This record gives sequence, C-alpha cells and structure tokens, in this order.
Amino acid sequence: MRIAFLTAGGIAPCLSASIGGLIESYNEIAPEADLMGYLNGYQGLLLGNSYHFPKEVRQNAAIFYNFGGSPIGNSRVKLTNVEDCTKRGLVKPGEIPLKVAADRLVADGVDILHTIGGDDTNTTAADLAAYLEENNYKLTVVGMPKTIDNDVFPIKQTLGAWTAAHQSARFFRNVANENTTSARQLIIHEVMGRHCGWLTARAAYEYHESLHQYDWMPTALLHQLRWDVDAVWVPEMEIDLDAEIDRLNAKMDEHDSVNIFLSEGAGMDNVIAELKAKGQEPEKDAFGHYRLDDVNVGRWFGEQLQEKLGAEKLLIQKSGYFARSAAPNDDDLELIKASARHAAESALRGESGVAGLDEDNNDIMSTIAFPRIKGGKPFDIDESWFTNLLEEIGQPKGRRIEAH
Repeated sequence: MRIAFLTAGGIAPCLSASIGGLIESYNEIAPEADLMGYLNGYQGLLLGNSYHFPKEVRQNAAIFYNFGGSPIGNSRVKLTNVEDCTKRGLVKPGEIPLKVAADRLVADGVDILHTIGGDDTNTTAADLAAYLEENNYKLTVVGMPKTIDNDVFPIKQTLGAWTAAHQSARFFRNVANENTTSARQLIIHEVMGRHCGWLTARAAYEYHESLHQYDWMPTALLHQLRWDVDAVWVPEMEIDLDAEIDRLNAKMDEHDSVNIFLSEGAGMDNVIAELKAKGQEPEKDAFGHYRLDDVNVGRWFGEQLQEKLGAEKLLIQKSGYFARSAAPNDDDLELIKASARHAAESALRGESGVAGLDEDNNDIMSTIAFPRIKGGKPFDIDESWFTNLLEEIGQPKGRRIEAH
C-alpha cells in the first residue's frame, strides 16, 4: 500500500505537525505502508515531484511537531483552472490538469492521498476525488482542514487557528511599545482574514487578556489604557466610521495613543471600489481572490484616520507571516494529532472526505463529505468572549453584516 501526502495554500502552524501526526498514525496502524509526499502541493503532483519517507524519518516523526511551515512545501494551484495551470507550465497545452493529476497518482501506485490545506485546497481535493470516482480510479482522498482564519464550513475549529491567534497577540505585545515613540500615536495591527474576522477578534482578545498579567504603574506613565486595544474591526460587523472617529479621538486625548486590531478583509469592498474607480483594479490569484497586498486595507484605514485623529505618527504592522509561520501550541497539537489519527483510520476504511470537528454533528471528529466543505464561514460576533471584549474596551457592537 502506498500513501501520499501534500500540503497546499498558505502555510499555517499545523502543516509540519500534520505530516508528523499522519506518519505516527500509519507507523502504528499500517506499518508496512510506503509513505510519500508530493513536493509543493498540487504543483508537485502535476509535475511528478515527490519524496519517499525513509525509515529514519518515520522513526523520528515527532520532530515534525516542533516546526512551522511544511517540510514538503506548498503552492497555490487550482486543478480546474486549466488556463492558469497551462500558463505556469504545470501541464502541457491541451492537457486537463485533473486527468494529469489522476494519472500521476495511478502511475505512482498511490492508494490513499491526504491533502492538508484550507477551503481552496480541500475544494480542489473534492474536485479531484469526484474526478477519480467518475472515471473509476480506485483511490481514497482524505483531507485535513488547515486555515488560520477558522472559516471553513462546517468545521468547528480548523488546524493552526489557535496558534495563529496566540502568536498575533504575542507579536503585538512588542509592537504596542511603539506608542512611546511620539505623542498622539496611532497603531494599526492588520491581521489576516479575507472574509472572516475570527483571527483578528481572537488575537485582540488574547492580547487584551495578557495585559492583566503585567504589573502597571499607578500613574499615566505606565497605565494599561495606553497599551490596551481601542478598537476591533472585522468584516462581519458594520463600522460607523464617523462615530468611531469621535470615540477614538476621546481615547487619543485621554491616553495619547490609539491601538486598532484590523482584519485585512474589513472594508475591503470599499477599498476595491475606490481602486476600480481610479482604473486600478487589483490582480486576482488562481482561485479568483483579489490579492490582498494590492488592496492594502491597513493603508486605506490609516490614511482615513491619521488626520482625523490628529495622529503625529501612524504605524501599520502586519502579523500575518509571523503568526502563520509558528510551530503549533499545545491546544493545536492535540487537535492535529486527533485529526491525523481519524484521517488515517478513515482512509484505511476507504472513506473519502475531510477529517474535522463537525458542527452539524455535535462538534464530533468526523469524516465530512467533500461536497459539504465550503470556505467563507463568518465569525460569530455574538460569541460571549468577543462581546465581553468590546464592552471592556468601550466599543459599541456594530450591526451584523450577513453577507460579504
């Protein structure tokens, strides 16, 4: 039996650990199986670039738990985007990427394929699994749900999200000290999250809670208010910018600084509309998503706010690469190991799908059928920990935005 792994999409604090978890699971329940990885995700699958895990690696699989990133590499490839795959030289003109991928799996003698990635990776895995079934290829595909955004239907908690929130909060604990570099300092902490604000909200919550561990001076010199969160803006919540400017001006007057946690997807539609009006529509990736570096929501908000808050200095900091590159924390590692074990057992039963905590099945670890997997799950702004955070920092809870 031959079992293949691939990791795809952006990195997250779970990819290396997921490989380790799968190897350890198969070492126990299918020790005779040959284990291999396709290098750089679906790109490696199309090009036939792979790596077979030797005995010494399998015996030391736990080492993978200590690393971020992916030991077998990532890429963003959509197998149904024929034009993009051809343009990038991943297939020859006239070839169908799904067929090239399926034929490669057959040629390599693969019986089970594990895909580790977010909604794009697993919807691509769904396309591949459907193609394999429709064309009578005998192969089982089981995914594991990676994304720091925690935005995949119907999965309660995606792999890597807990760690990314913790690391984003850790990142800002240093950045917040920049409030001492000038009077009336405005700091915008831009956090990853195209459509979902969970990571921004959770990072703000963890940072706010961490401030209770500090010893503060009983004067304005070192007062928690100056280091605390002043606003949390996420895509799921309407922002009354004029009202927020009035509220934040009062905070700026009170403690000489303002700290905003901003989801990179908050206000994105407004920014894109402005760019289009100027004839500057941002580029899109292979999955049809606008490239967020081109949209640059943080800069747009910074330009709107600096003058209106009378800020002498504006600092925009992005924690994304710092957060997503970390090794998993203990909570994530426990979930990764459980997911890997379930994924391996499901694969050996011949049951395709995504191994995850199923919100439609009492959050039980399940093999979720591929057609049920969908991205863009919104953050529930009514979560008690989030509403408590807003109350503590004095931010009115905005109206819920139902669609993006």
